[in-house]
Amino acid sequence: MSFSENAESIEGLGRVYLVGSGVGSVDYLTVKGQRLLNQAEVVIYDALVDDALLEIVPADCLKLDVGKRGGKPSTPQAEINGLLVKYCQQGKQVVRLKSGDPFIFGRSSSEIQALREADCGFEVVPGISSALAAPLLMDIPLTDPVLSRCFAVFSAHEPELLDWQSLAHLDTLAILMGAAHLPDIIDRLIQQGRSPQTPIAIIRWAGHPEQQLWTGTLEAIVQQTARQALSPCVIVIGEVVRLRPFLRSPSP
Repeated sequence: MSFSENAESIEGLGRVYLVGSGVGSVDYLTVKGQRLLNQAEVVIYDALVDDALLEIVPADCLKLDVGKRGGKPSTPQAEINGLLVKYCQQGKQVVRLKSGDPFIFGRSSSEIQALREADCGFEVVPGISSALAAPLLMDIPLTDPVLSRCFAVFSAHEPELLDWQSLAHLDTLAILMGAAHLPDIIDRLIQQGRSPQTPIAIIRWAGHPEQQLWTGTLEAIVQQTARQALSPCVIVIGEVVRLRPFLRSPSP
């Protein structure tokens, strides 16, 4: 049974939509996501969601901030699950608004499990992940016929759990939640044979007005970004970073 079929099969209850808000401004929200926000009675949203998205909901919509940003105060996941079930069972149209895409490090599985156990209807609506959009917005391709035939996307929230031997030999790496562990990430890659001269880009607040970019090499980027606030960011490592000057569009 698909998510949408599950949502439509429950009568007499509300419905929960797990919506990916995309990256940055409302410009990167899907048309379906915008329609659901326009109709929402309850919006339960994450910390990285753009405030402008909350301005397109109805005036009487209940808006609940549950945080969910690394290192910052946030609502326990079990409590979020309970809120989704509670308002759905009250017959509300609920939007669970997540940054990026709901299924890329979005903890949607726990929420879906709670909804299924409560016989609540739900649907998952895709969003544009920052892992894909941030490099694009900085004119960095994740693939290239010569320089990058594959890429990996991963969270570095717990670097000790990753297979760095395998990761070090992939063409391109797109790393989320890695700012706090940047020196450790670089040390592990170099220890596994990655060249210290490998290009790296750090993209902070992609798609937002305060968007920032740092580029350099593995051996120099830590010193280069010392005392800089890097989070939230996407880290791109690989030869494709060198293509940026050739792919940038002319300034308007």
